[in-house]
Parts: sequence; C-alpha cells; structure tokens
Amino acid sequence: MKKSIVYLKVNRVDADLCALARQVSVSDLHEAMGGIAGRLATMGPHMRPLLPGVRIAGPAVTAFCEPGDNLMMHRALYLAQAGDVLVVQCPESGAQWGDMAAFYAKVKGLEATIVDGFIRDTDDLVAMQSPVWATKIGPSSPEKLGHGTVNAPIVCDGVTVYPGDLVVADGDGVMVIARKDAAEVVHKALAKKHNEDAVRLDIESGQHPWHLHGCAQNYAALDVKEIDDIWRP
Repeated sequence: MKKSIVYLKVNRVDADLCALARQVSVSDLHEAMGGIAGRLATMGPHMRPLLPGVRIAGPAVTAFCEPGDNLMMHRALYLAQAGDVLVVQCPESGAQWGDMAAFYAKVKGLEATIVDGFIRDTDDLVAMQSPVWATKIGPSSPEKLGHGTVNAPIVCDGVTVYPGDLVVADGDGVMVIARKDAAEVVHKALAKKHNEDAVRLDIESGQHPWHLHGCAQNYAALDVKEIDDIWRP
C-alpha cells in the first residue's frame, strides 16, 4: 500500500542571505564552490528559464509527484511562504505548472518555481512574468490524485535538494547550495564579483584582460611559435 509523507515545517536558509545571493550570478556561485562541488550542485543543461534576464534566490520547498499527477505539488504550493522557491520532481508526464498555479504563486509572493518535468500555458506564464525553470514543455493535463512527498529530500534534474536549501537560478542554470554551506559560498561569490568590478574599472582605464587575467604570463610559459605573416596552404 502506497503512503505519502508531508512535512509541514521547513528550516529555511536566512532571508537576508537570499537577498545577498540575488546580487551574484550562478556562474560566480559555481566558481565559489569549486569545480567538482559546483558541478554537483548545478542542475543539467536541460533545465532552462522560461523568461530571459531573471535571477532568483530563495529557500527550497520540495515536492515529489507520481507520473501524470501534481497533487503533491499543490500541497507544497499551499504550504509555501512568500520568498520560497518551489522545487518539483516529476519528470515522466503531466504538466506540473501552469497559469492558475502561477497566478496563485504570484499573489502569494513565491520567488520562483523549478520543475524537473513539464510545464504548460507558457504564453500565459510569459505574459504574467512567472519566474519558472523547467526541463520540458507540453500541454498534458495531470491528475490530482497521486501519492508523493512534500518537504522531504528530492533529486531534481540530477541534484539532491533538501527543504530549506538555497536555490539560485538565472540564465546560466539552477544551483542548489546546502543551507549549512550557503553563507560561505555566497560571500565568496560576492568577493569574486567585487574583484571583477575592480577589473572592469581597470579595463575602462586602458588595461587589457590579456594581462589582468595572467594570460600573458601563461602564454609566455608555453612553447609557442609566432609567425609574423598570414597563413598559407
């Protein structure tokens, strides 16, 4: 006999930290975590934003739904609070997100929705500027009858998501940073951003990335033959 498990409370990452995370890009956060850890925290390239130019950050509220059903998504949506990021795993069939759910989420003040699976009503979602990332788009209508979990760990597009983790997304993709590590990673990313801001000022003053990024030094260490002429077959 199937059973569903729904946790009513979430230990959320701090709201002030989420505000800081919105100041940095997913790419900067990826570099701040380091190569392997950054890759493990980043959802796959099929997870794409519906809207261009949007960056979000907030604590995860999670749902796992049976194929062709989104009852547990709706339970998670009902329990979610303003500023939360709803993260849904249902990769098989049945659209998890559409215009009515998005309208409710907008009124409620949700930060964004991440769906490992289908979304639909995309023209309406764009019109209402619903911040949603998804792996698939299709018109199929789900049932609201099935089992699943809410606010328990899920695996969304290859990344383990615990309720309350920091979710950050922009045009480069979606990252999930463990709540216990979030402050360290965000502050490292902010430091990187500040350094890059200083480099931009150097470029405006006439300096070159070739020198600022250490390319000239690395190039000099290679065995490179330069020919002061055009290439000829």
